[in-house]
Amino acid sequence: MDPLSWTGSLGTFLNPALLVLAAALILSALAQMVTSLFAAEQTLRSGPDGKLLARGGALGFFERSTGWLFFGLVLVVLGYIVGGVLMPYGKAGIIGLMAKQFLPVWIALLLTYALSIRFKRRLGLYGKLFDSTVGMIGFGIVMFWVYTALLAGGFGMISTHGALEQISGMKNAKPGSALSNEGLFPHYLLGGDNLARDVFSRMVLGSSVVIAIAPVATLFAFMVGITLGVPAGYYGGKLDTFLSFLANLILAFPVILLFYLLVTPEIRDTGIPSYMAAFLFAFPIVFFVVLLNSRYHTQPRKRNLRVGVVFAVLFWLYLSLLSQQGTPFNFLPGFPVDLFDIDAGLLTVFVSVVFVNSPTVFRIVRGLTMDIKTRDYVAAAQTRGEGPWYIMLWEILPNARGPLIVDFCLRIGYTTILLGTLGFFGLGLSPESADWGSTINEGRKLMQIYIHPALPPALALLSLVLGLNLLADGLREESLKD
Repeated sequence: MDPLSWTGSLGTFLNPALLVLAAALILSALAQMVTSLFAAEQTLRSGPDGKLLARGGALGFFERSTGWLFFGLVLVVLGYIVGGVLMPYGKAGIIGLMAKQFLPVWIALLLTYALSIRFKRRLGLYGKLFDSTVGMIGFGIVMFWVYTALLAGGFGMISTHGALEQISGMKNAKPGSALSNEGLFPHYLLGGDNLARDVFSRMVLGSSVVIAIAPVATLFAFMVGITLGVPAGYYGGKLDTFLSFLANLILAFPVILLFYLLVTPEIRDTGIPSYMAAFLFAFPIVFFVVLLNSRYHTQPRKRNLRVGVVFAVLFWLYLSLLSQQGTPFNFLPGFPVDLFDIDAGLLTVFVSVVFVNSPTVFRIVRGLTMDIKTRDYVAAAQTRGEGPWYIMLWEILPNARGPLIVDFCLRIGYTTILLGTLGFFGLGLSPESADWGSTINEGRKLMQIYIHPALPPALALLSLVLGLNLLADGLREESLKD
């Protein structure tokens, strides 16, 4: 089997088009920047109904040129993807083969966009996201990695080799190198690392680690921040002073130093992370029980049934999360009573992320609550005789959802960077983990000689964080229109 080139036969006509369009796009963008700084004031063209059509003059010309050139560049990239999916093995090169491996992800993305755009008027803020170009791009990038994590980690698809699979002769192999053993996938698409493992497969499987931790840990942090921040902002007084002092005390520590303290083996051996987990993981139970009780407190029979079911399910999940081997809370038997078997290092990282993010979420929720509690609809609810928790959770919290959703997206990005940082320094996660931080750390050791092992996970981390930031910008833009 011969080695692969990057673009194969597709490069004959797509590579020149890509280079020409990229150069023209850069020149057009620079010209647009210069024109906007030094050109005379431009007029805005509008239609008969007053709707803005385009900007006139030289600035308008370069704005339109940049847009069309970017659209042409996207079409060329789609050409690589479609060509790689349709052409026989190896004819479309490395890029084409990677596009073919990601075929289930492309199908999932197309279905998601088709259904979301079709029913966007019924989907609230999520549906409005598809009116924002920036939001749609960010959503597409994020969902690309979400589907990759689900399909690779849950169904064993996309990756070409195992994350720890080593093949003789493939140490630091270049991208597209052929394997001597024909029984396996014939090539290392993005080369091999210093332990002869497939870089492409480790990048794909590493997404499962990030997607499994970052969103769920951020969600737990929001549960803690909301449960404490809403009453602190609503009641004020000594409760607010005490909780704000605790939050500021935690925030006074540098984040990286705090992570170092929490994830080191010495701290883990003391059992402190397990006791922290027992405290922090209880907040979702408290939140949902209080939420349902405040909503149905005038209907005791319905309240008791719903609160009982929710409490039983959440308490079971709570015990399953806590009960892990090597911790002080190893009290449940195996599956199916104990639903989760989480690595102790992974649990420590999870708890650390929740602990570090909760004070910031608390301060945001507290500030929003202090602002919203002065609104007229809150006074109307008080006049109706509604209880404080009903007002907090069913009047104030829903009206704070816009800023909280935006912050949630941004905070997942921050958490992703923190996870990459921990993995890079070898903290928390096991050394054999395929997470992007650990993979970057392995690749950077030989960076001066072999650049290919470190770049794919670094670009994957960059793209996910960029997608989350773009998604947050799109959500912010649409939420401001409400």
